[in-house]
Amino acid sequence: LVEAPKMASALFQSTPSLKKAAGIINELESEKFGKLLARIIQKLHLKDEPAFNAEEQEKLLLALKLDPRGLELVLETTTFILQQTAYHIAKPAVLKEHLQNIGLNEEKITMFVQTWTSQGKAVLERLRSRAFYPNQLEESNWRLSLQMAQASKSRLKVPSALFEFVVNGDEEKQKIHVEFSHHELYDFYTKLECIQQQLDSLT
Repeated sequence: LVEAPKMASALFQSTPSLKKAAGIINELESEKFGKLLARIIQKLHLKDEPAFNAEEQEKLLLALKLDPRGLELVLETTTFILQQTAYHIAKPAVLKEHLQNIGLNEEKITMFVQTWTSQGKAVLERLRSRAFYPNQLEESNWRLSLQMAQASKSRLKVPSALFEFVVNGDEEKQKIHVEFSHHELYDFYTKLECIQQQLDSLT
């Protein structure tokens, strides 16, 4: 539980590329950027389909008065920020802090935060159906095990938990076997608790 805040806050680092993109976004008309932001978050779950096709991007160049590289940077950065926010199931306050760190102005920060607050739950539902990763957990089984410790301490039995995760991949099911010590299992449990709390915060 002590590590939970760190996990929740590690969305992205403030890089020169992100700061450059933030500068461009700050100069965009809010109404036009709002429509761009809405389109990107609506299509965030589509793995192989861009938010805007080639013809639409040509129109965006004129509407936003950007060169091709500038538009590419805006689209990639906006998508990246939303993907990271969804991946970490970030709270609005955490998202706001990160956007401030890369230099977005308050107006654009508010647009990001309001968009995520209003649509975050729906985005996560769509992403779960597609999944960030091709493998999805289908079934889990577990059992306890007691193993004898070192010969010098032969009377000492070490408990462990054995898990079998049945994962449904793109082609076939796989069985993944994992063994946890008491300490490892507790650490895993606390991380699951943190994830559950973040999910609950969006419901």
